[in-house]
Amino acid sequence: MGLSAVNKKMKQLLLTGCALLLLLQAYAQNPRFRVLAIAENGGHHIAYSKAARVWLDQLAADSSFAIDYIQNTDSIDAAYLKRYQLFIQLDYPPYAWKEKAVRAFEQYINTGQGGWIGFHHATLLGEFDGYPMWQWFHRFMGSIRFKDYIPDFADGTVQVEDGQHPVMKGIPASFLIEKEEWYTYDKSPRPNVHVIASVNESTYKTASAKKMGDHPVIWTNPHYKARNVYIFMGHAPELFNNVNYTTLFRNAIFWAAEKRRM
Repeated sequence: MGLSAVNKKMKQLLLTGCALLLLLQAYAQNPRFRVLAIAENGGHHIAYSKAARVWLDQLAADSSFAIDYIQNTDSIDAAYLKRYQLFIQLDYPPYAWKEKAVRAFEQYINTGQGGWIGFHHATLLGEFDGYPMWQWFHRFMGSIRFKDYIPDFADGTVQVEDGQHPVMKGIPASFLIEKEEWYTYDKSPRPNVHVIASVNESTYKTASAKKMGDHPVIWTNPHYKARNVYIFMGHAPELFNNVNYTTLFRNAIFWAAEKRRM
C-alpha cells in the first residue's frame, strides 16, 4: 500500500472515530430515556445496592440511557419526577417518605407519567419504625402486608407463570435463585395483581417452615396507568452473577420505561 493510500485510510479512520465520538456525545446529551434509582445508604442490603449500581451503570452506558441515584426521598416532588421515564426502587421501603414525595410518586404512577420497577424491600409493608402503613402503596402492591422472612436464607426455584410477558423474554420456564430471604405476606397478592412468576416453596434448600402456599414473587398491577413490575428477589449481590436475574432486570427496564398505550 502506497503512502497516499495509507494517508487516505488514516483519514477515513479519523473521520469514523470523530463520527462515533459525536454520536456518543449526542446520546449523552439526549439519552433514550432517564432513570431514577433509589436505594438505602446502609443496612444489610447495601452490598446488593452497590452491585446493582455497577451493573446499572454499565447497562446505561451500553444502551444509551441516563441514570441518577438518590438515597432518600428529600428531593422528590412532582417537578423532580418529570425528568424521569422510569423509577427504580432498589432496596428502599414504602415508609418514612417525605409527604411531598408521597404525593408526587402517587401522581407519577396514577397518571402513567413514567414506569416503575420495585425490588425486595418495596413490599416491606406494615407499621415499621413508628411509621403507619402507606395505604396507597399497600393497594399498589396487591393489598398485602409483610409477615415474616427466612433470615438464614434459602435457595429456591422460581416458576414462570406468564412466559409471554415481555419481562420474561429469554428466561426459561423455571430458574434457580440462590441465597434469598423469601418474604412471606399475610395473603397472596394474586387476586389483585397479574402474577408473572412464583417460587416453588418445596424446592427451598435448606428447607424452611416459613411458607405461604401460593407465593408470587414477580407481578404487575394492571390497575394503574404506569407500567410497573415488582421483583421480590433483591438481597444478595451474587444475583448479578445469575444470567436469568440480569436478563429479567434488563427486560423490566426496557419494558417499564416505555409508556403504556392506552
